[in-house]
Amino acid sequence: MTTPQLAAVAAIDPTATAAGDTAWLLASAALVLLMAPGLAIFYGGMVRSKSVLNMMMMVLGALAVVTVVWVVVGYSIAFGDDVTLGLFGDPTQYFGLKGLVEADPEARIPGILFAMFQGLFAVITVALIAGAIADRTRFGTWLVFCAVWTVLVYAPVAHWIFDFDAEGHVGGWMANKLGALDFAGGTAVEINSGAAGLAAALVLGKRLGFGRDPMKPHNLTLVMIGAGLLWFGWFGFNAGSALGASHLAAMAFVNTLVAGCTGLLAWLLVERVRDGHATSFGAASGAVSGLVAITPSCGVVTPIGAMAIGVAAGAICALAVGLKYKLGYDDSLDVVGVHLVGGLVGTILIGLLASSDVAAVDGLLYGGGLDQLGKQLVAAGATLVFSFTMTALIVWVLEKTMGFRVAEDDESAGVDLVLHAETAYDLHAATGGSRPHFGGN
Repeated sequence: MTTPQLAAVAAIDPTATAAGDTAWLLASAALVLLMAPGLAIFYGGMVRSKSVLNMMMMVLGALAVVTVVWVVVGYSIAFGDDVTLGLFGDPTQYFGLKGLVEADPEARIPGILFAMFQGLFAVITVALIAGAIADRTRFGTWLVFCAVWTVLVYAPVAHWIFDFDAEGHVGGWMANKLGALDFAGGTAVEINSGAAGLAAALVLGKRLGFGRDPMKPHNLTLVMIGAGLLWFGWFGFNAGSALGASHLAAMAFVNTLVAGCTGLLAWLLVERVRDGHATSFGAASGAVSGLVAITPSCGVVTPIGAMAIGVAAGAICALAVGLKYKLGYDDSLDVVGVHLVGGLVGTILIGLLASSDVAAVDGLLYGGGLDQLGKQLVAAGATLVFSFTMTALIVWVLEKTMGFRVAEDDESAGVDLVLHAETAYDLHAATGGSRPHFGGN
């Protein structure tokens, strides 16, 4: 069965073969999957040593839960026929991926492959939120949150921006009625996760000692390795969103590379001017900020535009991460400063830097006027408000019913040992991880 959204993009590159497109999307999906363990390593290095395993478990737990929920109902909500004015897809249309199991000889890309490619976007989005509430979260409640948030927040926003109208199919309001551009997830992934992280951090409250005790990354080597894996996986995230082995995929690939580079350099420049030195942590964060910002725009700007977006994101995000100390919210791993702010930068700058040499429209700086900029502002604002409001409600309900935050004594002792009975570094034999023995020595 050819899904309507695949039919809508079937004309991207008529010369490409179905086998080539399928092979590229298979590889891209695997690259996006790699981003999950990459994020676990990246986040794991950023927390204190007493929380590193819990942080990694939160990311891998999100991978497991979100994938199952996506197969059962998430994909159908995101890409099923619209049932509510462009806000929500039919949850029964592709329930359990029905209708996608049998091969369609006319499809350039198997519908079931597209479904799981999109599902891995959902995984990363949910996993990103974990960074905002690190060091203080109950693992079981987090898994419940992953399932609920996927259904009530991620899937609807994905429907808004990724589900295009096709013959006999009505998609989401942002993509079709508003006409906002988002190539690979500035709204659904970056702004969505950043706004959710802010809401969750505010509802759960600050970590013990926030603003007083040192809470530096415990292992910058892990941070650098994780950033490298994320960057590698991001090529599948962005170039894979072309849904084919095409010129558009190549453009997205190049733009992703150069924006990551300029984001890294801009962040280091801010550090050098502000603090007197450039750091490895800043390099990793700057590269990620550039990658975040280019995500919505990699398929609609030129390489020069991509470099400008990377510079803007690197510099602005380097300044934005300090807002949590000035405004008093405890975003543990700077999800707000990097993903919310970077997502806003990349989404809005489409309205300035989009080029008809690459996309269907010109931005303001290319003679296109203010129209596209207005559309991008509406899309960014609507995503931010919806995600923040819904997430705050979900976290509040879970905190009141199940308990979302760990007890103060447990937080002080470290969530690794309390929640998982393990420590990342076996400095004392009695506290390391172990498996039960069943007979023998």
